Amino acid sequence: MFQHLAPYAGDPILSLVETFNRDPRANKINLSIGIYFDNDGNMTQPESVKTAEERVGIGAKAYLPMEGHAGLRAELPKLLFGANHAVIAENRVTTVQTLGGSGALRLGADLLHNAFGNSKVLMSDPTWDNHRGIFAAAGFELGSYPYYDPATIGVKFEQMCACLDRQPENTIILLHPCCHNPTGVDLSPEQWDEVLHIIAARQLIPFMDIAYQGFGDDFDRDAYAIRRAADLGLPLLVSSSFSKNMSLYGQRAGGLMVVSPNAEEAALVLGQLQLGVRRIYSSPPAQGGLTAYHVLSDAQLAAQWQNEVYEMRDRIRAMRQRIYDVLQSKLPERDFSYFVKQRGMFSYTGLNAQQVQRLRDEFAIYLLDSGRMCIAGLNEGNVNTVADAFAAVFKG
Repeated sequence: MFQHLAPYAGDPILSLVETFNRDPRANKINLSIGIYFDNDGNMTQPESVKTAEERVGIGAKAYLPMEGHAGLRAELPKLLFGANHAVIAENRVTTVQTLGGSGALRLGADLLHNAFGNSKVLMSDPTWDNHRGIFAAAGFELGSYPYYDPATIGVKFEQMCACLDRQPENTIILLHPCCHNPTGVDLSPEQWDEVLHIIAARQLIPFMDIAYQGFGDDFDRDAYAIRRAADLGLPLLVSSSFSKNMSLYGQRAGGLMVVSPNAEEAALVLGQLQLGVRRIYSSPPAQGGLTAYHVLSDAQLAAQWQNEVYEMRDRIRAMRQRIYDVLQSKLPERDFSYFVKQRGMFSYTGLNAQQVQRLRDEFAIYLLDSGRMCIAGLNEGNVNTVADAFAAVFKG
């Protein structure tokens, strides 16, 4: 019956995890998947989130509305835009709870395709692998804008701006507000101002995907691009996830926010998003949504949670510093400062596909072929081993 279907090559990240799991070597180290591990190599959860989960309990839960839990929908915009932002007071933000950040991206993509089906979607080169799959599945023509510069381990900012400045009206621009995945290379506030000015002048549609709020600088500064876009009165879509900063990976807790010009259009957007949810999955998961709501709505828990996220952020920074120190001492003729300049869970290491393969074969260390490493997979027990292996591979 299905013999005519094309075989699926597999997701590059999840398939690599399967390969890692089959590796019999006891000393293997997985730095591929985007999960935060503590200094003992364990996947942990903030104590604030554990407290919230205890309040929610493990019993049967009724279906949530199509748009999700009302309390969570009220708290999410405060986290992203700031509690007193005008777009909230003017009822111009439409918020729905989604199946994690991926669900928010797909729901937003479907909304945009219904409204602007002839538009093209541009995303950074490179971007998270699944971005392309999600927007292609929604029916969009895809393109890219220059972003990562391997020569400088930075941003091709002038080329990026030039590309955006020649796009036709209503082109959709997918952006990473902080902790760019996969490179870890972010724009400065001044660069964001320039990019958003171009978006406003060309009447482009920004779609911002923020999955790592709190892991860059702090919760407010990581949302700079989102808040600045709202300040400028831009139409805006924002996908948000609690997978990383609340460790709610399997609970699929996320949200989609759409900023409209007025409250009337925001109401129309809500109806279309409800329709989209009903057609795909009917309603979002209760457990993760309720947990996130209890964290965000309790001032004491929210403060505790943000401090715990900053502890996670600081541990990642310490691992960045450690691998930099070892590599710089072993290969002083090279500049490894990019390890400490990049932000968030991921780093473009500068390793090519052949070097990555050598790491797997000789040292049982797993990275993506692109050279992307999950810094959160490093700890005091393995960071020196990883740094030594990197040094050996960089030497050739």
